[in-house]
Amino acid sequence: MIQLDPHPRPIDHLTLRGDAGRLALAGRVGELDYAGLEHAVARLAGFLAGQGFAPGDRVASWLPKTLLASILPLAAPRAGLVHVPINPQLKRGQVSHILADSGARLLITQTARLPLLERGDVPHGTRAIADEAVLAGGDPVPPSDADPDALAAILYTSGSTGRPKGVMLSHANLWLGAISVAHYLRLEPADRVLAVLPLSFDYGQSQLLSTWAAGACAVPMDYLLPRDVIKAVARDAITTLAGVPPLWVQLLEGDWPQETATALRRITNSGGALTPAMVRQLRERFPNADLYPMYGLTEAFRSTYLDPDLVDRHPESIGRAIPFAEVMVVAPDGTRAAPGEPGELVHAGPLVAHGYWRDPARTAERFRPAPAWSDSGGMAVWSGDTVVIEPHGLLRFVGRGDEMIKVSGNRVSPTEVEEAALAGGELAEAVAIGVPDARTGQAIHLIARARGAPEAVEPRLRERLRRDLPGFMQPAEIIWRQALPRNANGKLDRAALRRELTS
Repeated sequence: MIQLDPHPRPIDHLTLRGDAGRLALAGRVGELDYAGLEHAVARLAGFLAGQGFAPGDRVASWLPKTLLASILPLAAPRAGLVHVPINPQLKRGQVSHILADSGARLLITQTARLPLLERGDVPHGTRAIADEAVLAGGDPVPPSDADPDALAAILYTSGSTGRPKGVMLSHANLWLGAISVAHYLRLEPADRVLAVLPLSFDYGQSQLLSTWAAGACAVPMDYLLPRDVIKAVARDAITTLAGVPPLWVQLLEGDWPQETATALRRITNSGGALTPAMVRQLRERFPNADLYPMYGLTEAFRSTYLDPDLVDRHPESIGRAIPFAEVMVVAPDGTRAAPGEPGELVHAGPLVAHGYWRDPARTAERFRPAPAWSDSGGMAVWSGDTVVIEPHGLLRFVGRGDEMIKVSGNRVSPTEVEEAALAGGELAEAVAIGVPDARTGQAIHLIARARGAPEAVEPRLRERLRRDLPGFMQPAEIIWRQALPRNANGKLDRAALRRELTS
């Protein structure tokens, strides 16, 4: 287990964490040991440094998980620039918005993607070049001596709730986050981490950075079907796999050879809470893997994790604060919430981002001074999410503040409805949405994918929900779908469903 050194370094120094001859990258991107990773980052930083940009200028990338995409998070900051990764699944309108909003001086993409951008999509003053022009690199640049508080990256949210907004992350945010995660996941140099989540996603980028913080090997991969992930776990001798709930649903439905499923030693979840049923299924499918449920938000990277030894006894918990984070539950009156009392999750400490890029209004809403009783003090992220401290000291996620449903004066957590709906095994996926209703204020509509024929499933499901939930939490309508929409980060797209049902 790596040491928890609280003193951050420039993020590009991660190339120095592993033994020179040990693999740092493998898989379809090719193989690089740590000496090769350092050389590749140094050459790419040299190319970027030779482009005449000013310190702090932004360099955007719109790439799948190529070698170039994997090393840009280290190379751009080494060159004194700020990396802006754009999810390759985003379309030209979203790409154009991110380029304009970030003020990127350069966009690096693939030759095949350049024709997808129309006149005006690339703002005046921004150059768009193909990755082939970058791969040769420039004169090597040594590891940087950047101020840890200097910006290193701007990560844009998925845009599921409107225009994407850029979260500003410093070298210190990224470095301490990588060290923290590598420590509590107990990553070792012998581990091989399959990186299937988008590298533009904070959780996805963490796959790389925490792996390198531990001196281990990252295996970046884009996949089309869940079976591609299963094959990669076997082919690349993967020990560690990170996912979000919709991906776990797909993987649990896949055909896992026993020797492949039992080879995994560590699985992690964030981007949405696991239901107790999913926890049970994951534990049964991957019996040799430690399961790490986690909670995070881009504005503070990661907030909590649940120790694997506690998962079976507390499957609904999101655990305790990760190293370097102070996590508080704040009651509506600003005081410390008592055990069992719902409150807002507030995160303080050195993992807190520097706000939203060029958006002081939204920054002021989310980034506010920590409560007076905070140990860390300073600026905190007020998540808007409701959690509860259980009697044993662990946190339980209740719901997102902007998603709570109000039925006849009762505040209903969509998470609680979804967990109840999924608990019986009739459904593969479910999303609860509040829809305006003249009689009750809002009515609960459950959008679901059935395991079997919906006409056979619905009577059993409704009978069980009437037994398990009070009347005001019963779905007024169940809407059956063959598939549920996902956003660019692989999460269920609740905002799109809400717009569809309420427009």
